[in-house]
Amino acid sequence: MPLVAHSDLPAFRHLREQGHEILPLDRALHQDIRELHIGFLNMMPDAALQATERQFIRLVGGCNRIAQFYVYPFSLPGLPRSDDALQYIERYYSRFEDLRGEGLDALIITGANVANPALDKEPFWDPLIEVVSWAQDNVTSILCSCLATHALLKHFHGIERQPLPEKRWGVYRHRLSTPAHPLLREINTRFDAPHSRYNDISRQQLEAAGLTVLAESPEGGVHMAASPDQFRIIYFQGHPEYDINSLLKEYKREVKRFLAGELEGPPPFPENYFSDEAAELARKHVDAAAKSPGAAERIVDTLEKDIEPLLDNTWGDTARAIVNNWLGLVYKFTDLDRKKQFMPGIDPQKPL
Repeated sequence: MPLVAHSDLPAFRHLREQGHEILPLDRALHQDIRELHIGFLNMMPDAALQATERQFIRLVGGCNRIAQFYVYPFSLPGLPRSDDALQYIERYYSRFEDLRGEGLDALIITGANVANPALDKEPFWDPLIEVVSWAQDNVTSILCSCLATHALLKHFHGIERQPLPEKRWGVYRHRLSTPAHPLLREINTRFDAPHSRYNDISRQQLEAAGLTVLAESPEGGVHMAASPDQFRIIYFQGHPEYDINSLLKEYKREVKRFLAGELEGPPPFPENYFSDEAAELARKHVDAAAKSPGAAERIVDTLEKDIEPLLDNTWGDTARAIVNNWLGLVYKFTDLDRKKQFMPGIDPQKPL
């Protein structure tokens, strides 16, 4: 499934440079191939805005069905943004009002940073619910990541996330809970996935609301669940989109907080992520930075450069396979004439 570079979004250039197939718009327009138009609601903070954009677009482009993918990033008012980020969004992102008028086949919603324990008190809550309410009736399927999962579960099912005793971050081994589900076709029964969050929604909460738990970890919790109709809404608590160095960058930010006096001690390592060699190297760098405040920034940057070659990505293939299955279902249930209508009658007991 080639991605179509239908705009000047820098992600298309970055992915092309990394060897991904990116189809120029003029060439795409001359091919008689089905199109899928996917909205990408990016609520991530400025520091992760473009990285998250590339990660999800790469996942979409990694699928292997014959279709052309048009991905439309957009964001919401109410999210704190720098002037640079606002200018970037103004230049490269779509407006929800335009997408609503033109229609979409599927929607991806990212996580976000929050300041309030109650999600419905966040300034972006009402704009988010406006998007979700429209998508519920006009988009074939919605895929949610992390905070978006918690927000939609609260909105649709009244489920309240529960604070964890400490941040859950690392790479965790998961097992399929419902192997016969159409989203999990040809997926390994055991696989890794990254998590990074302070709150959790449990299997018990999900099942009490009639949702299907698809994959979970004894240490990481539920990774993936689906709405009762099997694929209208897909919920991830984990981060299948993460790059090999995403958790490393989070660790680096925590180290900087420690060096700035915001933490009492050095941050813990993300679980099951650093090898013994990487962990020892990280300790040496953090200790050196703490002892040499004038050189701390340089040492922390060197930490990232030195540790990244020692990391392993053990989740990417599974993430691509799941997204491939998801988009295969979107492809199957999207009308050939591209009508943007909700398709009733999906029987949760009938295989898709």
